Amino acid sequence: MSVKGLERLRTLFAQEAEQRLARLGQLVLELERSEVGDSADVIAEVFREVHTLKGSAAVVGFADVGRYAHAVEDKLGQLRSGSVIPTAAIVDALLVAVDRLGSMIWESVGGHDVDENANSAALGGLDAAFGPTEATEATEAIVDAAPPAVASLRAGRGTGGTRESSGTVMVPVERLDELVRMVGEAAAGHLRVGRVLAERIGVEAANLAEFSELSRVLNDLQDRAMRTRMVPVSTITDSLQRAVRDAARNLGKDVRWEAHGENTELDRGVLHQLSDSLLHLVRNAIDHGIDTPEQRAAAGKPREAVLRLHAMQLGSEVIIAVSDDGGGVNLERVREQAVRRGIDVEGLNDDEILQLIFRSGFSTAKFVSDISGRGVSLDAVRSSVDAARGRVEVRSTPGVGSEFRIIVPITLAVLRCLLVEAAGQRFALPLHRVALAQAEETTTLLHAEGRQMIQLDGLPVPVSDLADVLGLPSTRTGPGTYVIVNGTVGRQAFLVDGLVGQRDVVVKGLSALVPRLEVVAGASVEPDGSILLVLDPPGLIERSRRDSMRSVDDVGTATDQRRRSGRLLVVDDALTVRELQRTILERAGFDVKVAGDGIEALAHLDNEEFDLVLTDVEMPRMDGFALTEHIRAHPSLSNLAVLILTSLASDTDRRRGMDAGADGYIVKSAFDERSLLAAVDRLVGTPV
Repeated sequence: MSVKGLERLRTLFAQEAEQRLARLGQLVLELERSEVGDSADVIAEVFREVHTLKGSAAVVGFADVGRYAHAVEDKLGQLRSGSVIPTAAIVDALLVAVDRLGSMIWESVGGHDVDENANSAALGGLDAAFGPTEATEATEAIVDAAPPAVASLRAGRGTGGTRESSGTVMVPVERLDELVRMVGEAAAGHLRVGRVLAERIGVEAANLAEFSELSRVLNDLQDRAMRTRMVPVSTITDSLQRAVRDAARNLGKDVRWEAHGENTELDRGVLHQLSDSLLHLVRNAIDHGIDTPEQRAAAGKPREAVLRLHAMQLGSEVIIAVSDDGGGVNLERVREQAVRRGIDVEGLNDDEILQLIFRSGFSTAKFVSDISGRGVSLDAVRSSVDAARGRVEVRSTPGVGSEFRIIVPITLAVLRCLLVEAAGQRFALPLHRVALAQAEETTTLLHAEGRQMIQLDGLPVPVSDLADVLGLPSTRTGPGTYVIVNGTVGRQAFLVDGLVGQRDVVVKGLSALVPRLEVVAGASVEPDGSILLVLDPPGLIERSRRDSMRSVDDVGTATDQRRRSGRLLVVDDALTVRELQRTILERAGFDVKVAGDGIEALAHLDNEEFDLVLTDVEMPRMDGFALTEHIRAHPSLSNLAVLILTSLASDTDRRRGMDAGADGYIVKSAFDERSLLAAVDRLVGTPV
């Protein structure tokens, strides 16, 4: 086989393996939920999947992958024979082994050296979970004849009966994107032909049966091409279920995962952008929203909590909701934290208070950890949803639970848009962001906070001229129209010269040579060959609000800069770590003292006042737990905030830190500058 042919075959193997590994993970999770007597079929299917991957790896020359899969297969043989019963520890070890198998495959496909240490660790975990057993003989050599599934792979006809009967063909994503682009070009060319017929020949294209038929076929082709990019939500629910299981076990909570509407489809690019956001939401729900079984029982709830994902299509949008039956968002705690951070909450209703949890660095967690309470997860959710041109909403009922809804367009390649005119030019606004359009002469202007407002649903909405926001000279001579759009931080009305109409717009990204513009989402080609800019409503709102705040001062400084103050004591016996923390905190504006252990720290505390102690655990003379207990027992120090930063990552150590009285616990392996400052800001009360 030629080198090029082998590379193509290996790429196909990797694509097949990705699907098989996802299925393997789901089967292992199903194994955990199965009764002992009902697990035989699941075990047999797990065995078959690993066996097929082993044979396929041998065919494409990945001997290391084959040997590893063979070792896993030997362990699975013990389950299949009934000599070992699946336990939680075995499921844990199998999940790690499946993860490692996936990493090995991508290392091999990418031409990288296989990490033998990681292999040994994963297999060692399997040995420990299964317990000591007699050495098993190899059931077959890895290089033996390939099983039927692999034989079909050699022939290039798929990877098994299911795939062959379903008629599935693996196509590189880049080829699909190119197909969509070319269909869009054909549609734009078709519109230009209609314009030429009208202008040069005087024939109305819409009256020509042939032209109308071509229009119908092109529209159908565009719809079919767009659907090639669509994937079901189920492609990410398996990984979310795994995350729910792992987080619940780590936190000692009993959580049942449910997924509904998994067949709902949306653009693969959109779903890819949302995957991390959904992961943040399920982890946040388990950590913050759902109580322990004991707390739930005391509140009269079932010990087992329910965490549910529900996806559905509504018009041109997809709604993905993540809900839990926990305690809901504590609005009073949100208000208190907002006031502590210098946010004016006077006059804010409950919905507006809820929106504060999406602010950068904002957290209501009582205890800071590397998993949550650093105020970055929900901020990251809003950022990624913004990038997908969507919006996120939250609903919460105290004692009943919370629901986070992500609403995004089905695709970013073709958007239904409202076309408007401003400064003598046409612009497109994604229709899913448009709340209302009304004539200027029928609108009553208000003035509040030094700005013009109009009233919508009884609430004031700020007004800006779209031409001014875009930095263009206004050409309007008569009354205009207010277009009210939704953003992530509220609504905004923009005055435009007029409305042109609605249209599906094939959106293309701007060239990498063009500087990124926060108010532009993309561009399209008009029938006359001109460029139509597709505007980004959240970016427009952000620029409008930023411009309105420049009347007193130039706010060209970065919004993330804060005036920090406070005296901190850093306690760590490692000089490198101690100085790294000191540098980060002093650069942020804090006054920092350092100590090498708990005894030295107490000497500083006896003579000076501090706002926070940041301590390691493992230190000579007095460790961090003992130091924390001493601080809590001291009358004048009992209210001093303590943040533990340590390499001890077990649940037992975390609980010990909490029992000692620490206000937060961060594992050094998850340490970075942003998380450290976010945790310190929350405990010290730095205003945003």
